[in-house]
Amino acid sequence: MRRRQFIALFGGAAASLPLPAPAQPMAVVAHVGLGTAESSAQNVAAFRKGLSEAGIIEGQNVTIEYHWLAGQYDRQPALMADLVRRRVAAIVTPGATPAALAAKAATATIPIVFGVGDDPVKLGLVASLARPGGNATGVNWLGVEVTAKRLALLRELLPKATRIAVLVNPANAPSTEATIREVQSAAPALGLAVHVVNAGTVGEIDAAFATVRERADALFVGTNAFFASRRVQFATLAARDRMPTSYTERSSVDAGGLMSYGTNIADMCRQVGVYTARILKGAKPADLPVTQATRFEFILNLQTAKALGLEVPAGLLAAADEVIE
Repeated sequence: MRRRQFIALFGGAAASLPLPAPAQPMAVVAHVGLGTAESSAQNVAAFRKGLSEAGIIEGQNVTIEYHWLAGQYDRQPALMADLVRRRVAAIVTPGATPAALAAKAATATIPIVFGVGDDPVKLGLVASLARPGGNATGVNWLGVEVTAKRLALLRELLPKATRIAVLVNPANAPSTEATIREVQSAAPALGLAVHVVNAGTVGEIDAAFATVRERADALFVGTNAFFASRRVQFATLAARDRMPTSYTERSSVDAGGLMSYGTNIADMCRQVGVYTARILKGAKPADLPVTQATRFEFILNLQTAKALGLEVPAGLLAAADEVIE
C-alpha cells in the first residue's frame, strides 16, 4: 500500500472513533467559617478526614470552597445569597451557629450540614433530632448545655472568687442569649455575681479586658467561633492582666489559656465531613438524624496556673482529662 493511501485510511478510521465524553464537573461544597483559615487549620483537616472516611476526596470527586468571615457576621446574607444563586451542592457550617441560621434562611432546598453549640430544634434548624425533616442536619456539640459545668470548674479552681465577667459576642445572638441565661442561672448557687461584657471585634476584645480587669476575679469566655479564632490574643491579654479565664475549646488552652471544658471540636468537624460525604452520595438531610456530642474534655494548663499564682486543688487535677505542664 502506498504511503498516501495508508494515511488516508488511518485518518478515516480515526474520524470514525467515538469522541471521549467530556469530564463531568465536580460537585462544589461551600464551607463557611466565622474564624480564619489559619486558626481553623486543625478543624479543616478533621473535616477532610471525615469526608475521606466516607469515600469523598477533596480535589478528586468534590471541590470545597472555603469562606472565612473572620468575625464579620454582616457578610453572611450576601454570601449565602451568592451560594444559593450558584446552586452549590451543599453548605457546610461547622461550629458556626449564625452561619447555619443564615444558610437556613437563604434556602429550603440546598443541603446544609451544621455544627452548632445549642439545640438545633430550638434554633429552628430541624423539626426534631431523630427526624430533621428538611434540608439541614448535622451535629449538636452541646456548647451551651455545659455552661453550668464550666462555671463550677472555674469556681472550684478559684474558691475565693465572688465576681465573674462573662464575655459574649452580641453579633452571635443565639449563643449570647443562651450563655447569659445559663450563667445567670448557675451563678447564685456558686456564690458568684455576674458581669456581662460584649465584644465583637479585635479592638473590642482589647477594650473588654480593661473592663474585666477592674470588675471581676475571673473571666468566662462565651462560646463563639470568632473568639476561638482569637485564642492567642486572649491568652496574651489574660497573662498580661493575670486574669484566670475559662474557655469552651481546648485549642485555647493549647495556646496558653488556663482551662477549658467542652466537646472535642475537631471530632465534631470530622462528623460534619462524614455527613457531607453521605449527602454527596445521595443521602437526604431529612433522613440523617442530628448527632449529639457524648464525650467532653476538661483541659487544664498547669503552667498557666502557676504563672497566675494559682494552687490547683488535687481533686481538680485528678478530674482533668489532660494537664498541660
